[in-house]
Order: sequence, then structure tokens, then C-alpha cells
Amino acid sequence: MDIQGKRVLVTGGGSGIGLGIALALAEEGCRVAISGRNEAKLQQAAEQFQGDGAILTRPCDVSDRDDVEKLCDWAQEQLGGVDILVNSAGINVARRSFDQLDPAEWDKMIGINLTGAFNCMHFIVPGMRTQGGGLIINVSSIAGKRAMELGGAGYCASKFGMTALGTTVGLEERENGIHVTNIYPGEVNTPILADRPVPPPAEKLAKMLLPEDIAAMVVTLVKLHPRALVNELVITPLYQGYA
Repeated sequence: MDIQGKRVLVTGGGSGIGLGIALALAEEGCRVAISGRNEAKLQQAAEQFQGDGAILTRPCDVSDRDDVEKLCDWAQEQLGGVDILVNSAGINVARRSFDQLDPAEWDKMIGINLTGAFNCMHFIVPGMRTQGGGLIINVSSIAGKRAMELGGAGYCASKFGMTALGTTVGLEERENGIHVTNIYPGEVNTPILADRPVPPPAEKLAKMLLPEDIAAMVVTLVKLHPRALVNELVITPLYQGYA
């Protein structure tokens, strides 16, 4: 399918997977807007795109519902609507085992990873219904399919919640032409790895997925004919077991 001119909003677009997706879709001719909490980082991210047009930026804390409403109103004004929403905002913390997890950091992870995705869908889905369809891509994690100590209790819980949220919204909204795909990446070399209790060594980083790998799959999803729906997509580096 021709995706030239498709209107895209990417949360968590200042770095990592979100930025990779934003750049890939911009290269395909989509009109892309990115959001994140750090305005300077967003500007630096947008400047990486050297093609026609420009990636638009707006700071937003997705855990703040009022802030998200303003973001979505802005996207409606700047883009004329949203055809594709990519929920890629996400965090983890260093002290992530249950016996060390600070309740305030639990709240922060749930607020950004789960409630943030809900907030964005809450304000974007009505417009997609009105225009007759759309695509929502939730960047979850294999920690949202298989609980793992590496991810930690809070992160896994937030991503399991995101999984259930996306799946349910997809079931409810398919009659309105809205596609929802949950993506479950394994280990990806992104800035979030700096928040691990023990950051991975260089030789491990070299074997991990890159944001471009996830972005390539997203481009494929966006180009699918509307009759097709990919409900879930698991993508891992070759070394990482998943069963």
C-alpha cells in the first residue's frame, strides 16, 4: 500500500525505538510528529531526518492526561488527524527487583508505560473512528508476554498491562476499521539499557537488535492492505531464547 502522506504520531520519539520508527516512516513519505518529555532531545532527534518536509515535535508527559489531550489536539491541528499512532514511550528503573522497588518508581512505570498508552488511545481513537480507520502500534516487550527477573516486577506488570490494553482495544475497535498491533521486542540496543542494574558489556550490545530492525517491521505493518491485521509481533535477537 502507498503510505505517502500518512499522518503519524510517535510517543517516546526522542530516542531509541520510537525515533527509529519515526525516521523510517518519514523516509517513506509519511508526515510524522514525535513527542517526549525532553524538548531539546526531540529537536536533536527531528534534525536527523534530512528528507522532504520535517518531523514535527512537541514535548509531552504521556502519564499526564491533560498534557496528552493537548498533544492530541496539537496533532489534529498540525497534521489534520492521525492515521497511525505509535505508543513507544517507556521506562524502567535500576532498582527493579520487588524487594528493592520504590513504590514511587512503580507508580512512574505504570504511569508512563501503561496509563500513557491508554491516555494516547483515549484521545486518538475517536478521531480514527470518525475518519473510518487507523493503525495503533504498541511497543511492548517480551517482558509483556513472559515475566522475567531481568525486566523486574514493575516493568513486567506495566508491559503485561499494555498487552491486555492493546489486545482488548483491538477487539473492540476492529469493526470501526481500527487495527491494533502489539510488538514485543527482545533485547534492543537503546538508551533504556543504561537503567539496568548492570549495563550490558560492549560485546553483548553488538549482538542486540537495533531500533532500525523494529522500524523495518513497522513499515511493513503500515504498508499492509487494510484487510490484513497483525495482532502480535515478537522480534528478538538471534541469541535470545523465546518459548
